[in-house]
Amino acid sequence: MSPSSRSHSSHFAGQRGFPSITLVPAALGVAIALCGVGCGASEKEKEPVVTVEAAPAERAEISEVVSAEAVVYPLQQSIITPKITSTIREFHVQRGSKVHKGQLLAILENADLAAAAEQSKGEFDQAEAGYSTTVEAGVPQQMQKAELDAAAAKAGYEAAQKVYDSRKELFQQGALPRRDLDAAQVLLAQARTQSDVAERQLADLKRLGEREALKTAKGQLAAAKGKLMGSRAALSYSEIRSPINGVVTDRPQYAGELAAANQPLMTLMDLSKLIAKAHVSRVEAASLKVGDPAEVRTAGVDDAIHGRVSLVSPALDPGSTTVEIWVEVVKPDARLKPGMTVQLSMVAKTVKDALVVPASAVFKNADGADYVMVAGSDEHAHQKNVKVGVRNGDGVQIVSGLDAAEKVIVSSGYGLPDKTQIKLQEATPSKDGAEDKAGAPDDTAKPDASSRDKSGRDKSGKE
Repeated sequence: MSPSSRSHSSHFAGQRGFPSITLVPAALGVAIALCGVGCGASEKEKEPVVTVEAAPAERAEISEVVSAEAVVYPLQQSIITPKITSTIREFHVQRGSKVHKGQLLAILENADLAAAAEQSKGEFDQAEAGYSTTVEAGVPQQMQKAELDAAAAKAGYEAAQKVYDSRKELFQQGALPRRDLDAAQVLLAQARTQSDVAERQLADLKRLGEREALKTAKGQLAAAKGKLMGSRAALSYSEIRSPINGVVTDRPQYAGELAAANQPLMTLMDLSKLIAKAHVSRVEAASLKVGDPAEVRTAGVDDAIHGRVSLVSPALDPGSTTVEIWVEVVKPDARLKPGMTVQLSMVAKTVKDALVVPASAVFKNADGADYVMVAGSDEHAHQKNVKVGVRNGDGVQIVSGLDAAEKVIVSSGYGLPDKTQIKLQEATPSKDGAEDKAGAPDDTAKPDASSRDKSGRDKSGKE
């Protein structure tokens, strides 16, 4: 290559290298400066702003309400089952008939039972007559005979004693042979024995005879009476009577059909009071007591039916470990019927002048403690741990940790970090208002890139 060529090449290389040495640092400085301005603005714009709804904590009355699903039962119910198997002769009531306690409901065929009862009555009358005879005639006659026998034996003994004494005196005088004295002595011994036997018989009759005779007569009378009562009871089983005041709710059989023993013949219910039975957790049951007011609601009925808690079971249900609760409704609405499934709302306790916040404002942290998010005057959310008291579906009582009139976040507060910048929205708009707002442009929204011109100004002239 010629020197002129090399010189030309060097000059060209110098021309090419100049901008790469002097221009590149300048470009980098400009880029860095622009990046610094842009990055600072970007970081400032990235601070989150969350739109929330807030409501002030207020003093109000709050009630703890325990809700549960329940099934309605009558106050009393009786499923009538006959004790004997027999044909139904006639019914005296129909389904829906009102009955009173002791009223005759139906009669079963009972001719054989009536005959047995009549026979037992005859046997009882016979035993009663025998008892009367024993008391009034039998025992006195026996006593009288025993007394006469004892008196006669005693008189014979005394006579034999006199004969013996007389003959003994004559024998001593030599006027009577020995054999006559011996004969008199034998007669005296026999008379003494007869007198002693008669006396013992009289004494035994006085001590035992009268008592045993009366006992025997009483036993026969009691046996006859028991048989009569048994036959009458068997006859009464053929007459079906109401054990309660109520209404006939079921009567599946008809006259002429066979009624089987221990099988349902009809069902009676006392509907003057109804009981709604529910099962609640033991924690909820601990706050309930007998007499607490309650409301009963059923599907298709707008108005609540008022009642009261009538039973809080003292023991847990072993199968479900829940507590059975009864709510009693006196003079119930005709629309409330046994067997229905209803919703119960029982007021466990009421606190007046309590500090109350909406239920949606109270959250739990990882440790299980309750807290609220307070909308501070610095436009930041602040987490406050609180102690809660009564809860119901709409509100929660704050016992400590919050002051009255402080605004708590009720919407978008769950999971919101502490000291997050917020934008308050005081009240939830109505459905129509929400739709209007959703359809209208947001004046506070930042304009997007399409609304800016090349100079960095938006089309409205704002920076």
